Amino acid sequence: MENINPIPEIVGETTDVESWLIRAGLRFSDLGKDAASIAIRKQWREYQAAVQRCCATLHQPPSSVQLSGDYAKLRIPGAASTYSEARTVKFPRRESDSFDH
Repeated sequence: MENINPIPEIVGETTDVESWLIRAGLRFSDLGKDAASIAIRKQWREYQAAVQRCCATLHQPPSSVQLSGDYAKLRIPGAASTYSEARTVKFPRRESDSFDH
């Protein structure tokens, strides 16, 4: 039997915490003060920083970009391992970033 309404692949990023949490089947009200909830809140801050940097680099809104590489782990709540691991990813340089002017 053919699947008539397949679940669409997550395309684009978000600045809405509820939309981000839904990717893992969570709601904001599910978060508490336990270690897992604290880790998810930290991941949200890391995710937002990565999205902002990517959007600034590419001059695109969040809905038009998609994190990849090590940053892709930040896209789904609970999927990232550590901040330092994600922080090592380098964004592409632009000519305007050069200090040799």
